[in-house]
Amino acid sequence: MLTNTPPSAPTNSVPDSQLAVAEALMSLLRDTTTEPRPDIQLEALTLAVSADLPVLLWGEPGIGKTAALTQLAASLDLPLTTVIASVHEPSDFSGLPIVGDDPAEQGVPMAPPDWAVRLVRAGKGLLFLDELSTAPPAVQAALLRLVLERRIGALQLPPGVRIVAAANPRSSAADGWELSPPLANRFVHLQWSHDHEVVVRGLAGTWPRATLPRLDPEKLPEAVDFARRAVCGLLSARPTLVHRLPTTETRRGGPWPSPRSWDMTLNLIAFATAAGSSREVLSLLVRGTVGDGPGLELLASLDRMDLPDPEDLLADPANAVLPERGDLRQAALDGVVAAVRTRPDRARWDAAWALLVRALETGAPDLVVVPATTLASLWQEDWDVPAAIEHLAGVVSLSQRADRAADRVARVGAKAGR
Repeated sequence: MLTNTPPSAPTNSVPDSQLAVAEALMSLLRDTTTEPRPDIQLEALTLAVSADLPVLLWGEPGIGKTAALTQLAASLDLPLTTVIASVHEPSDFSGLPIVGDDPAEQGVPMAPPDWAVRLVRAGKGLLFLDELSTAPPAVQAALLRLVLERRIGALQLPPGVRIVAAANPRSSAADGWELSPPLANRFVHLQWSHDHEVVVRGLAGTWPRATLPRLDPEKLPEAVDFARRAVCGLLSARPTLVHRLPTTETRRGGPWPSPRSWDMTLNLIAFATAAGSSREVLSLLVRGTVGDGPGLELLASLDRMDLPDPEDLLADPANAVLPERGDLRQAALDGVVAAVRTRPDRARWDAAWALLVRALETGAPDLVVVPATTLASLWQEDWDVPAAIEHLAGVVSLSQRADRAADRVARVGAKAGR
């Protein structure tokens, strides 16, 4: 006798209750928090985003570039739109032609992709162009207008949209390409690396929090004036730095100086000044915009702009405030000696000695050796030797003995090497 029996369930199926437990476990793993933590990379990134400049993060695969941008978007309450540049056609960025009823009268409009329409509807967002170094040249060319003008076809992205991209070095990218010079020159390039302490603490459940810089409203005019003086002062003295296209393909795909990148640099200096950012953050931004060489020259000129006026120091040496950093203090003292050499008289010479004593009392003794030796060479026969020299004689003598000892050690080492 035949009976109808229901088919048995597959032996390899997973009960719904087990899937629910697995989902609960994954939810617990995703349950993380954030904390304020000093991070110069993250501060440089948020400062450039605040200045509405396109940023390109360079780094090896797997070090957290995408995770950092995801967390940045969440912290700034910006909807994140991720576009993998290498899997798109040029028309996806320049727009798809849509033929209307009468092209001769209406033309052929270029329709934007759906992700661009969503950004416009939201009115704000973080557009993340990932894997930029795997995009072929034709796609890179199509991205030029998007990055610079914020246009996709006939659509204009709203001011609330920020653009950040990420790329792997060509040696680490799958089918990688060097960035074209026009596209590279539109970005602020930041080298992204991992901090093992941040990674360990993040895996334990707490990641650093990205916040926009707090700009001081009272510093805005001063910040703009400082940035303009810094950039214009350097380019006036070094006109060849206005535009310098690198000679190698690899370096053309990174930061290099041009009128466009100097304009971005000026904006970044103004934002960093108004936000009170550290020198380390400013260094990352400046070198990431115009390159290491021009960037370091600009940073050096910024230091010179912060130096006190030698005449102010000579006018009141007893109450003079000298820079704390050793290299800046040395430069300030050298400037005072140079001012005395330019216009020598006994009163200025005496004031310079008093200033060196002040420097000796408030800083490292070795910094006054060279200025003191040079100042002593400016003595004229009708000038009395000031009492301040007695305070410095021991330092100069000790330095000279140390130099002679170093010379003897070097000579002994040279003989031993033979």
